[in-house]
Amino acid sequence: MTRALDVVILGPPGAGKGTQAKRLAAAFDLLHISTGDMLREEVSKASGLGAEAKGYMDRGDLVPDELVGKMLSKLLHGRRAALGCVYDGYPRTPAQEALLEDVLAELNRRVDVTLYLNVPDKEIVARITGRRSCRACGAIYHVVTQRPKKEGVCDACGAPLTQRDDDREQVVRERLKVYHKHTAPLLELYKSRGILREVDGSAAPDEVFTRLREAMGKVSA
Repeated sequence: MTRALDVVILGPPGAGKGTQAKRLAAAFDLLHISTGDMLREEVSKASGLGAEAKGYMDRGDLVPDELVGKMLSKLLHGRRAALGCVYDGYPRTPAQEALLEDVLAELNRRVDVTLYLNVPDKEIVARITGRRSCRACGAIYHVVTQRPKKEGVCDACGAPLTQRDDDREQVVRERLKVYHKHTAPLLELYKSRGILREVDGSAAPDEVFTRLREAMGKVSA
């Protein structure tokens, strides 16, 4: 039986982690794990863990690491995760990293490789602040890289495009401060273990994916 492969993908907000994590999961037959998706799934199933998480979410509070860890353990012990997982933007703190390692240790597994999408803050700010979204249908555009046919109007449904509050520059820069504060220790930790693979996330998405696949191939070979 092939040993499970567990992959962490890290990078700043707006680096493309979600897109690349899904593509890697499909390419290597792994389970894509996003804590946001995991929380929403548990809430939608009205499970005991989901009900507990919903209480925090309804108040606008962060769901405690311990509760997220219980959901993660439940997911990893299931059949869907048997071949391994791609962890999308998780862990984000040393405490979460320790929790993930504890859960994996129960299955005689570990984080095999950490893929780091390195994108300069300047580019992240440009990427995120340039996004425009349609509240009617959810379509996403960008003022530079993906402009609508008519400025300020959604191609799909004709509704006006807006900038989300959390896409404004001041908010983006604050998110980047938080990211650097909590993620820098993780990068050093994974580097010390010899499992950190850094990829230039500024390249075109297909080129980034090719480089990530190459990094993954060395581990899974």
